[in-house]
Amino acid sequence: MSLAGGYPPSVSKLIEEFAKLPGIGLRTAERLALYLLELPTQEAMALALAIRDMKKSIKPCSICFNLSDTDPCHICSDPDRDRSVICVVEERREVASIESSGAFNGLYHVLMGRLAPLEGVQESDLTIEPLKKRLAGKEVKEIILATNPTLEGDATATLIAERLKDSGVKISRLARGVPQGAKLDHVSSAIIADALKGRTKVQQ
Repeated sequence: MSLAGGYPPSVSKLIEEFAKLPGIGLRTAERLALYLLELPTQEAMALALAIRDMKKSIKPCSICFNLSDTDPCHICSDPDRDRSVICVVEERREVASIESSGAFNGLYHVLMGRLAPLEGVQESDLTIEPLKKRLAGKEVKEIILATNPTLEGDATATLIAERLKDSGVKISRLARGVPQGAKLDHVSSAIIADALKGRTKVQQ
C-alpha cells in the first residue's frame, strides 16, 4: 500500500521515514506525519532538534558499551558505584530496567546481543573479549549474568561462564523470579530486584 500519490513529496517522504520505525505501519506513519504538520512550528522543530542532538552526542561507552553522551558513561565514572561487581546484560535498554529497580549499585557490561547462530549472531559479535579484559585489574569480584531467561540467553550465559571460568571471579545468574521466556525490559522493577537479591552461583 502506498500513500505517496495523495500528498506533497515532503509529506510523503516523512510518512515513508516514520514507516521504517519498528512497530509503525503505514497508516500510523501517516497519522504521525499529519499530527506534526498540525503542530506549531516551534514544537515540531523541537522534536527535530532533539533527534539531531541525540544523534550528534550519544555514543557507546568505551568500557561498558552502554549509550552515553560522555565517555566513560556516567555509571562507569561514578565513584560511588560498587566496582567489584559487574552485571552483564544483552541490550542497552536492560540497563535502564535494572537501574529502575534500585536494587543494584555496581557496574554494567552490555553484550550487544545474545548468542543466536540461526540468526547469524556468533560469539565474536558479542563484547565478551572486552568483558574479559575488564577483569584483568583484579578489582572485579563478581559477574552477574543477567541475560534473558530464554534459550538464547541461557546459552549466552553458559558460554560466558565457560570463558571466564579461569578468571577467579565469582559468576552468578539471576534467580528465576524472572519468568521463563520473559525479557528484562518487560519485567517489573520489583521482580528484577528480587532476581538480583536471589541470584545463584554458576557452577564452574
